Amino acid sequence: MNMTTPFPDGIDRGFMVGYLDTLSLVERLHRLLLDVIKDEFERLGVLEVNAVQALLLFNIGDNEVTAGELKSRGYYQGSNVSYNLKKLVEAGYMHHKRCEIDRRAVRVRLTPKGQEIRRIVAALFARHADGLHAKGVLGPAGLEEITSALRRVERYWSDQIRYIY
Repeated sequence: MNMTTPFPDGIDRGFMVGYLDTLSLVERLHRLLLDVIKDEFERLGVLEVNAVQALLLFNIGDNEVTAGELKSRGYYQGSNVSYNLKKLVEAGYMHHKRCEIDRRAVRVRLTPKGQEIRRIVAALFARHADGLHAKGVLGPAGLEEITSALRRVERYWSDQIRYIY
């Protein structure tokens, strides 16, 4: 390893800089998405649900799932899922019941109040999709290209976790 750079010798530095820039962009985009949802809820006077919880409600949709399934299905990316589920149940956005098969597990689904939050987020996303397309920011081909590239990175990272090379 060269002492003047954090990159191992032999690494394409241009590619590495681009990769790090992409990582930073993915992180910024996620935070920005949460800010956009937060701003929409503030504009509508919906203050009881935070952006992370609203996104969780949106992702669950019409499904009934356990807390463990939230992460495995990609509905929730955070580390404090139990806290957010508890808050959503207490506030009346979700129903919960013990699983018939495994009494330790709790199954959750949206209440009508939770479905209303889901509709708000869906309307916001629909406006954004329409705006991106209408203003020529991103069309179907560009969206497909971005999604395909991000899925390849997701598979690569998943393999790194499972197999460590």
